[in-house]
Amino acid sequence: MKNMTANWMMLGLVVALAACHSAAAPEYKPVAHERQYQFAKVVQQPLSGSIRLPGTLEAFQKVSIYPRVNGFVSRIMVDRGSRVKKGQVLLVLEAPEITQQFYAAKSKYIQAAAMYAASKDNYERTIATADETPGTISAHDLELSKARMLGDSALMNSEQANFRARGAMRDYLTVTAPFDGVITERNIHPGALVGPDTKVGDKPMLMLEQEDKLRLVLQVPEIYSGQLMGQSMVNFSVNAMPGKVFKGAVSREAGTLNDRYRSEAVEVDVANTSRELKPGMYAEITMPVNGSAAALVVPASAVVMSTEKKYVIVVKDHRTQWVDVQEGNHHNDSTEVFGNLKAGDEVMVNATDEIKDGITIH
Repeated sequence: MKNMTANWMMLGLVVALAACHSAAAPEYKPVAHERQYQFAKVVQQPLSGSIRLPGTLEAFQKVSIYPRVNGFVSRIMVDRGSRVKKGQVLLVLEAPEITQQFYAAKSKYIQAAAMYAASKDNYERTIATADETPGTISAHDLELSKARMLGDSALMNSEQANFRARGAMRDYLTVTAPFDGVITERNIHPGALVGPDTKVGDKPMLMLEQEDKLRLVLQVPEIYSGQLMGQSMVNFSVNAMPGKVFKGAVSREAGTLNDRYRSEAVEVDVANTSRELKPGMYAEITMPVNGSAAALVVPASAVVMSTEKKYVIVVKDHRTQWVDVQEGNHHNDSTEVFGNLKAGDEVMVNATDEIKDGITIH
């Protein structure tokens, strides 16, 4: 009996202590943490920087040498890799019929020149006689003598033109270099029959390229085409020589956009006296751009890119507003944007697509 009473007393004491502890414990309430936002003002200024574009190195001058007349290849003085000077003989063709036509035209010219000299001398003597003894030479004879002289003069000039044309055709048998360069292709051998109507696999006899000076050709996107710095120097590298940087000057701009790619062709002149660079190499160009004077600059993280559009989140009167933009130049952590913005607007720096349009921001 005493044990049962003691147990009931212990049970009551435990219940009382538990009730007191429950009354003393503070009530737990979760604390809501508000998200912190950062803002930046829109600034209007051109953002100068640089862009990286691919390009291709090409020979400054390049010519395919085809035959002008029909003939057999007699001699070839060059081969692939030969360095030649302007006016140097590259190859000689053989065409006996062209040579004979030249000599025939020369003979006709000499004959016509002799006839003109005789008729001219006759006319001059006739005039002299008529002046010394008036009435001895009739006016009709004077006119005939003059007409014969003029006819012989015209014939001589015609034969002279034909003689020069035949001489030019004969000169085509000797092919010379039009400029200093390197022979990069040779597709013929002595004895081959060549000519304008004789195709050798649609290939030229020789290919000549100038390699001591190159053209670096690149396509500049439309958005940057109006921002190129005139005659600015550019840096570029090639895959064949990693770690080496080359320089060149922007020399020519096409002035029109390619209809297909919406880009402008730009050429950079590259000095290549050491001939380290080769035509046909691919290059990676770093090109400076001026930036647009009408551009607005915002932090790069302020531009949100979704699957549908690009926009920034402007905050006005504590409410968000999505504003569609187009991007321009990038430099470090800043970017140019074009859209319905004005200088002084506040945009959200840490913007994401989770922040909806029209919500209240405190």
